[in-house]
Amino acid sequence: MNKFWLVFLHEYKRHVMRKRFVFAILSMPLFVAFIVFVGFLSVWLQIDNKPVGYIDQYQILENPQQVPVEKKSIFSPVPSLPFADEASAKNALNAGEIQAYFNFSENYMSTGEVTMTSNEKPGANAEDDFGDFVSYNLVKGMPEPIIERLTDGSNITVRSLDGSREMGADNWMVILLPMLAGILFIIAVNISGGYLMQAVVEEKENRTMEILVTSVSPTQLMAGKVVGDLLVGLTQLVVWILFLIIGLKVAPLFIPDMGSMPAIDGKYILLIAGTMLPAFVMIAAAMGAIGATATESQEAQQMAGFFTLPIVVPFWFVSQIMFNPNGALSVGLSMFPLTAPISLPLRAGFTNIPWWQTSITITVLVILAIFSLWLSGKIFRIGMLRYGKKVSLKEAFRRS
Repeated sequence: MNKFWLVFLHEYKRHVMRKRFVFAILSMPLFVAFIVFVGFLSVWLQIDNKPVGYIDQYQILENPQQVPVEKKSIFSPVPSLPFADEASAKNALNAGEIQAYFNFSENYMSTGEVTMTSNEKPGANAEDDFGDFVSYNLVKGMPEPIIERLTDGSNITVRSLDGSREMGADNWMVILLPMLAGILFIIAVNISGGYLMQAVVEEKENRTMEILVTSVSPTQLMAGKVVGDLLVGLTQLVVWILFLIIGLKVAPLFIPDMGSMPAIDGKYILLIAGTMLPAFVMIAAAMGAIGATATESQEAQQMAGFFTLPIVVPFWFVSQIMFNPNGALSVGLSMFPLTAPISLPLRAGFTNIPWWQTSITITVLVILAIFSLWLSGKIFRIGMLRYGKKVSLKEAFRRS
């Protein structure tokens, strides 16, 4: 058992202490931060805070006031300046004092028609900020609940027929959490399984295994490698999740409309962990077994696709799972081992899954994870000295 821990620690440190591993961990949050920065920059370049004008000859707005600036707002709203007639507004536009002006129609209260005039395309925020200005002054003086109701707009809630599940603007994490967890799961499986498969194939090619097995049993060697490389993937997964949590906590400070992060049910987290962890072990150990059967790295990479491709299948049927969570397709995807890690948590967000379905799925995943570890060790033990030769599954089950 001591030798197992030595192999485990060596395998874990061998990957974690490398610069490429640190870069791999930081690459995801840095990439997301770069995308956010580019998006912010593109919006900022389209922002123009030069005032706009408006002509209210039909007295639509009474004693108009500018929209108050929110404390957490990144961009200040575009000021709206009144003009007595279109001639004065046009002069201001030609002089560059305003970027555009708006003219209320006579039937604005029934049609909502407003005409915008500009010499060139105004800033991306001009129309929206003027719309906020009009809305603010139209509801000014009304009771606060009515103002909030009119300014917030519609709040659609999707509820299941039995009333057991519902999703609205305040619990958007029902969809986001399993989707993000699924994406991170796919990345972590490919990375950790790739590490394990690559290590086994390389050591088999250069015949390092023949030296190692003189001091440690094949079972302990393979088990240590599997657990070590699995922990490498889990390390990346945990770090990314921490970055995600920090990002969701910090984002509302800069994006007021986003609101605070909704509360997440602890049972939901346990369901995600209960399905993804054994599936993680199962797939990575299976990829290790592929590495033990293959004779070269390229061949192993091609074979690994048969395990990783089915994981993304639930993303193709997201709408079916959301709108028909108890249908045959949704139930089948949530109980099939390779699609369950993403399908089951996503389905649980829209319906109460019978306890027996959840129990069967997790039990099957745990059994397959144990079986994959056993099989990878057995295949490795058979093929470690078969230099340049493949080990078939038939041989693995036939030999003791």
